[in-house]
Amino acid sequence: MDWSKIWGTITGYFAANVWNIVAFFAALIIGIIVIKVVVSLVKKILVRAKMEEVARNFVLAIIKFVLWLILILVLLSVIGVKITGVITALSAAILAVGMALQSNISNIANGIVIVVTKMFKKGDYIIVGDKEGSIIEINFLFTTLYTKDNKKVTIPNSTIVGSAVVNAGANPKRRVDFTFPVAYESDVEEVKTIVLDVMRSNGKIYLDPAPFCKLKEFSASSIDFFANCWCDSADYWDVYYYVVENVFNEFKRRGVSIPFAQVEVRQRTDDVKMPFRAEPLPERVEKERPQEKEPVIKRIYEEAKKTLQDKIKNKQTIKETSDTSEETEDEDSEK
Repeated sequence: MDWSKIWGTITGYFAANVWNIVAFFAALIIGIIVIKVVVSLVKKILVRAKMEEVARNFVLAIIKFVLWLILILVLLSVIGVKITGVITALSAAILAVGMALQSNISNIANGIVIVVTKMFKKGDYIIVGDKEGSIIEINFLFTTLYTKDNKKVTIPNSTIVGSAVVNAGANPKRRVDFTFPVAYESDVEEVKTIVLDVMRSNGKIYLDPAPFCKLKEFSASSIDFFANCWCDSADYWDVYYYVVENVFNEFKRRGVSIPFAQVEVRQRTDDVKMPFRAEPLPERVEKERPQEKEPVIKRIYEEAKKTLQDKIKNKQTIKETSDTSEETEDEDSEK
């Protein structure tokens, strides 16, 4: 290998294109500075506008991508590469990637909808279908949450936008609902007192709105009491488990029975008598219904028809009488 020849080729290229090379590095340095300045300014503007962090990062990523793409095309143009073919190839590549990542693009679009509409935020407790938990991360492809048993669940944004979302953490306060079944022989006032005392004993439960407990319904083997109280959203499960455990303990301590599902069976010892009437069914008596009145037009038509028939009949009678008289006169004249 002739290294001297290779070196001569390299030095000759640089000597012939020295100004293009200088312009290339100058454009590169200026382009990098411009990209950093533009990204920094846009970031400050978005922070002042109080845009969500997820949306802010997404906008900055798009701006960086566009600026770097423009810089690369400028650099290729500086060193003499025809960018028309590059742009054509790049457009075809973007189209192919877009078709291959169609579902991801849908998730991105739905992620933008979630962030812009502020459906929920990090830390909210949401319920989507059969999945529920506290949100730990929102990006433009997926929403990640932790369930009550600390499982990590990742839900595509398109699934969230296309479903009914219950945001239990949207407000700082949250109501905790309970149902307590007790035996039918229980004292209603005593049960309400126990439940209310337990709820008032926890400092995480608000006294305004006041805790609530009332008899709700009569079930097959129990009477059911409905109760609720208010607490901070972050304390929901602590309050729920506290009330359930302590109400159960107080019921046992004060002799309130919690029934199991049961069916009561009794044996009858008396003769079953079926009452009945000895008389047979009565004969049918047709109801007398008023006759419907004929329409006025029909009645006028019938009357006119009858009058006309009477006139025709009278004319025929007169004619017959006249004919009979003429025959009698002829007979008399012949005689």
